Amino acid sequence: MADVLKVLGQVKPASTTLTTLYTVPATGQTTTSSLVACNTHSGNSSIRVSVAVNGAADDLKQYIYYDHQLSAKESHVAVLGMTLNEGDVVRVYSDNGNVAFNLFGVETMRD
Repeated sequence: MADVLKVLGQVKPASTTLTTLYTVPATGQTTTSSLVACNTHSGNSSIRVSVAVNGAADDLKQYIYYDHQLSAKESHVAVLGMTLNEGDVVRVYSDNGNVAFNLFGVETMRD
């Protein structure tokens, strides 16, 4: 097994659009270290973050943040340490399209 520390995903989704930030690759496992949401706008923003096991359809039970408020020009740093298996998907959303999301962690690929 090989571990690779990396930026797992970066995205600035369109307004009110649930968007894939990261999908665990086939034959892989991932441990996230942190998720950063940065409001790039001069007004407030609302964010959502969900984790879909094996890419399941969107469901309220998947959310780890739901309509979390970010003030103007504010960043939210979450130290999560999530463990994810192949096919799991991290999705993000903002109410106004002005939030950049970055996910950091370690991918472990099985031989």
